[in-house]
Amino acid sequence: MKTPAIHYQQKNPLIKKLIDQRYLLMLSIPFVIWLIVFAYIPLIGWLMAFQDYKPNKGFFGSEWVGLYHFKRMFTDPILAPKFRQVLWNTIGMSGLGLLIGFPVPILFAILLNELKYLKLKRFVQTISYLPHFVSWVIVANIVTAALSPTNGVINEVLLTLGLIKEPVNFMARQEYFWWIIVFADIWKEMGWNAIIYIAAIAGIDPQLYEAAVVDGANRFQRVWHITLPGIRATVITLFILSIGNIINIGFEKQWLLSNPIVAPVAAVLDKYIIDYGISNYNFSYGTALGIFKSIVSVTLLLLVNRAAKKSETNIF
Repeated sequence: MKTPAIHYQQKNPLIKKLIDQRYLLMLSIPFVIWLIVFAYIPLIGWLMAFQDYKPNKGFFGSEWVGLYHFKRMFTDPILAPKFRQVLWNTIGMSGLGLLIGFPVPILFAILLNELKYLKLKRFVQTISYLPHFVSWVIVANIVTAALSPTNGVINEVLLTLGLIKEPVNFMARQEYFWWIIVFADIWKEMGWNAIIYIAAIAGIDPQLYEAAVVDGANRFQRVWHITLPGIRATVITLFILSIGNIINIGFEKQWLLSNPIVAPVAAVLDKYIIDYGISNYNFSYGTALGIFKSIVSVTLLLLVNRAAKKSETNIF
C-alpha cells in the first residue's frame, strides 16, 4: 500500500524533482542569500531616483518628485547636452569595441587550435592570458609610452616605414582616442576572452575533422564548415551578452588614458554618474542615470535574444 507522501509525489512531479535534488538545493542556499542581500536589497536605493533625496531626511522624509530626474536627462539646458555627449561617447566606444574586438578572440582561438605543436600552442596560450591580469594602471603607462611622440615605439616604426614625416602625439588627438581605447582593450583581453571559444572548439567531435580530411577538405574548409558551426551557439550567446553590456563600458581605461585635450571624447556615462551623481551629491539624479543604464541594457538584451531565437538561418 502506498503511503500518502509517495502518492502525493507521484501526482506532483515537481515535488518529486525537488526532493530528488534536495542536496543541490541546499548547496544553492548560500548563493541565493548572497544574491538577495547584495543584489536585491540594495535596489531599495532606486527610490532616490523618484525623490529629491536629502541624506539628512532619508527615504521617508525626502520629497517625492516622480520622473523629474529622468526628464532632466533630456530637457535640462545644462545637464542634457552633457548627457547626450557622454551617451554618444559610451555607445560609440562600446560599438567600435564590439565591431572590432568581438571577432578577434574567435579568430585567435581558431588560429591557436590550428597549431600542431603542442608546446608552442601552450606557450602562446599562456602568454596571451597574461595581459588580462595586468592592472589598467600599468597598461595605461605602457600605451602612453608606446605612443609617445618623443621615443614611442609606434612613432619610431611609422617614421622608419616612411608613413609619417614627423612624430604624432596620438594621446593629444581626439580622433585617435576611441581607437586607442579599443586596441588597448583588445590587447589586454584577447587571450582571456578566447578561453571559452577554445573550450567550445575542444568539444567538437574529432571524427568530423577526420571525415572532412578523407573527403578532401582543406584547412580553411574544415574551419568554415566544422569549427565555426560547432561554436555558433557559443558565439551567439556571448554576442547577446556583449550587446547587453554595450552601455556598461566602465570608466577606468578612459580615465587613465585621457587628458584635458581629449576630455570631450573620453567622457563616458559611468564617469558622468560619479561626477554629477556622487561627487556633487546629486544622489537622485545619479540613481536615475543608473536606472536608465539598467533599462537600456535589459532592453537590448531582450531584443537581441528575441532576434537570435527568431533567426533560423545559419550564420556560418
